[in-house]
Amino acid sequence: MTGATSPSLADALATGALVLDGGMSNQLEAAGHDLGGGLWSARLLAERPEAVAEAHLAYFRAGADVAITASYQATFQGFAEHGIGHEEAARLLALSVRLARTAARRAGDAGVTRPLWVAASAGPYGAMLADGSEYRGRYGLGAGELERFHRPRLEVLAAAAPDVIALETVPDADEGAALLRAVRGLGVPVWLSYTVDGPRTRAGQPLEDAFAPAAGVDEVIAVGVNCCAPRDAGPAVEIAARVTGKPVVVYPNSGEVWDARARAWTGRAAFGAGQVAAWREAGARLIGGCCRVGPEAISAIASALGGPDR
Repeated sequence: MTGATSPSLADALATGALVLDGGMSNQLEAAGHDLGGGLWSARLLAERPEAVAEAHLAYFRAGADVAITASYQATFQGFAEHGIGHEEAARLLALSVRLARTAARRAGDAGVTRPLWVAASAGPYGAMLADGSEYRGRYGLGAGELERFHRPRLEVLAAAAPDVIALETVPDADEGAALLRAVRGLGVPVWLSYTVDGPRTRAGQPLEDAFAPAAGVDEVIAVGVNCCAPRDAGPAVEIAARVTGKPVVVYPNSGEVWDARARAWTGRAAFGAGQVAAWREAGARLIGGCCRVGPEAISAIASALGGPDR
């Protein structure tokens, strides 16, 4: 939050809809940064942290109320594969939260007066593999193994004091359940967001079954979907709201399709602010974009929800 008198994110979601930011990677690439390699945007936490802060600032200035940190692909195991030790990896994870806070302060200095929040990103196990596994799930790991993988990183992110932890782009209901166990006792609220294909997770489970465990977890302040086709977002929002009774977060891709083998986007964009009203009516309270959705689209979402200074 930008100030001590700002409401908690959970309280804000209870009173109305908020704007989430867009894709971190596309904003960094638009600024000329090379994100090649297994660490993706997390590499810039070590090499160009100022670029990460500038990307956050662009979204805040466009109308976003919540920024997601550049820690999606940041894991102890992934950093280790690139020669970064445990202590430095922990520092970079915490830095991701500080950079978003820095951007929020700069937005305030630039005249943004509304409350701003920071969501610490925790991507799925497949993001660490950097081979497109987050769009398939079914890694061959048990629930206990997944919980042990996620918990240390979540502890570091929680200690950095974000407003919420975004458990995002989860492809598999089994991993979702493991994440819900991993966040117990962290002292920081979370949202749980699946990546989906129609009314099912990418791993093929019905969304009703995937969302159900979150209904009884106090730490979860929102559930929803991200990194999916815009056409799949609306039905998923309705399911999430109906099954859990919690506010819904929704941030789909542009509509283009990621080719993991070619590491390139194909197809045509199908994301538009005209879809926002229907998502809000279905229960969405935190609305933004994921891959290939930039500040211009976030500005349009803010306008659709009543303007940047709602």
